[in-house]
Amino acid sequence: MQFRGDQSAQRLFRTAQLYGSDDPLLVVGGIVGVAVLAVSLWLVVRWIRRPKGARLKRALAKRDELVVLMHPNPDPDAMACGIAIAYLAETVGTEVTLQYAGQIRHQENRAFRTILDLELERVEHVTDLAASTIVLVDHNTPRGFDGSERIEPYAVIDHHPGNGTGEVFTDKRTNYGACSTIVAEYFDDLGATPVGPDEVPPEDDFVLPSDIATGLLYGIQSDTKHLTNGCCAAEFEASAYLYRGVDEHRLDRIANPQVSAEVLEIKSRAITEREVRGSFAVCNVGALSNADAIPQAADELMHLEGVTAVVVYGRREDTLYISGRSRDDRVHMGKALQMAVTDIPGADAGGHARMGGGQVPVESAVVAGGMEGGLWSEREFTNGIFDALNGNV
Repeated sequence: MQFRGDQSAQRLFRTAQLYGSDDPLLVVGGIVGVAVLAVSLWLVVRWIRRPKGARLKRALAKRDELVVLMHPNPDPDAMACGIAIAYLAETVGTEVTLQYAGQIRHQENRAFRTILDLELERVEHVTDLAASTIVLVDHNTPRGFDGSERIEPYAVIDHHPGNGTGEVFTDKRTNYGACSTIVAEYFDDLGATPVGPDEVPPEDDFVLPSDIATGLLYGIQSDTKHLTNGCCAAEFEASAYLYRGVDEHRLDRIANPQVSAEVLEIKSRAITEREVRGSFAVCNVGALSNADAIPQAADELMHLEGVTAVVVYGRREDTLYISGRSRDDRVHMGKALQMAVTDIPGADAGGHARMGGGQVPVESAVVAGGMEGGLWSEREFTNGIFDALNGNV
């Protein structure tokens, strides 16, 4: 390699001598131009190869204040990403407010918030946002509150399908099982050392506090059913990285919260009142006050022998809440639910191959069915779900 380099240098020198006698300035200008081009290319390559964690940290440092916005009714994955990105922003002197739309009602979500002592603010209107710079985590399109459609996110970090992007930074990895995995990789790339609950942090080192490591690990576990569903190699690698900083006592308390009587009743109703056609099960659990019981009931139905895909839905106030699960390679649950509600005005559904959910305004469903409100029933809706699961739409 050195011999070839010497030959190239000699040829360049001889060429410079040949033309230098006629126009020395031309030669100097050419050499300077080549040098500038080489430096520019090096900078571009360096920027492209720069870890995304470093790029996000640089973007966060450019703002004095920002909002980390979680999706409506945030789950552990969303909350974990929220507190982690907030911590990263605070390390570069940026003031952060964590906000969300909807409610935190699922017992697992409430336990996560309480045990990790999270300070989260609720948003009902776009004017409630604490800053104009918005970072979205675990979703890529703002939703769930009045005026959300007017928001142009500064950054987006997500693992769900969708077309939303950030003005300055976008990282969407739909092959990942959890958004917490992406965020954990940022800290690993930046050289952060996870620190356990009883460990003294090294001085002057960039560390990942125990509460954040614990939250991110549980975010991965909750979104992948404890690393058994929808995960890739990155989930295992991120879990191994985070393990050193995990507080096992807190992790156990989050994973085993008390369950309300209503949730147990809804689970029981889903099992006893299910309708099974082939290997698919659908159940309308009726009226309820806690919509978070719906996905828990769907998880419960998936334990039934011979059932490969389930959809559970119920009505809370004026909305039908839907949740689906699939281990059937023929059924992409997110797309199936999307097809099931596609003709209903105001309805929204989607998700991953193994897991999906949605909401249907009851009044819109009545209009779409062409029936009077008093005559409308969920029978047509159930039939539509079965048709979507069978691909007959």
